[in-house]
Amino acid sequence: MSHHHNIQHLPLIRLDALSKSFTLPNGRRFDALREVSLQVREGDIFGLIGKSGAGKSTLLRLINLLERPDAGRVFVAGRELTALSKRELRAARQQIGMIFQQFNLLQNATVAENVAFPLRLHGGRTSAEIAARVAECLALVGLSDKAQSYPAQLSGGQKQRVAIARALAPKPAVLLCDEPTSALDAETTRELLATLADINARLGVTIVIVTHELPVVQQLCRQVAVIEDGRIAEQFAVAEAATKGRTALARELAALQRLALLQAEQAHDKEALHA
Repeated sequence: MSHHHNIQHLPLIRLDALSKSFTLPNGRRFDALREVSLQVREGDIFGLIGKSGAGKSTLLRLINLLERPDAGRVFVAGRELTALSKRELRAARQQIGMIFQQFNLLQNATVAENVAFPLRLHGGRTSAEIAARVAECLALVGLSDKAQSYPAQLSGGQKQRVAIARALAPKPAVLLCDEPTSALDAETTRELLATLADINARLGVTIVIVTHELPVVQQLCRQVAVIEDGRIAEQFAVAEAATKGRTALARELAALQRLALLQAEQAHDKEALHA
């Protein structure tokens, strides 16, 4: 597959008029997303930002159909996922890796076994091929020395690296990241974001990342969509946003900044409690 011919005009991910609502425990209907359309270019690092409950995680989970939209269509790498059978969708999902806030590792499996898991799941590879790919992916995230360790022996940052290696093992075109740094401290977050940027540069893998943390946007993202009340309030290139004082963006970043201050205060209070 040539990497260059269609990048310019063909988005890798295209979301057309997606709507999704949930029924709340009190029986009321909650509209998580209302007719959201979005395009992500191949090789981009795309941030979905917004306040808690704005619909960003739901939007991310619609890209690989972990959630099914009530209306609208999802295209990834030229295929309309919303039109596929279960079996076709399973195959198409190998193009889409995902990492979560809470790592979701298999606790009783070694790091190497965790990374091998998606490769074994879909079959068709020899154990030698699997071992080689696992070694490659662990090297990519700087964890070659931890292959035989168990998740319980690792730090949060290391667990998240294992999760990244596992997501990359089947060679996906897209990596979806749901608040991947919110369980990590600032220094670990910086290192993890550097790893993601490196993976994007080296492998050309497209990254879509949900976050409410300002450093993630500033350090990693190239494009950002601001989600407010289930709609896209604004979309912009991060580099331009730094120079143009955009109103919605300014508001959103001010809100994020307040959030960051709040989190810092909470963390500080927690430390003070334990001191």
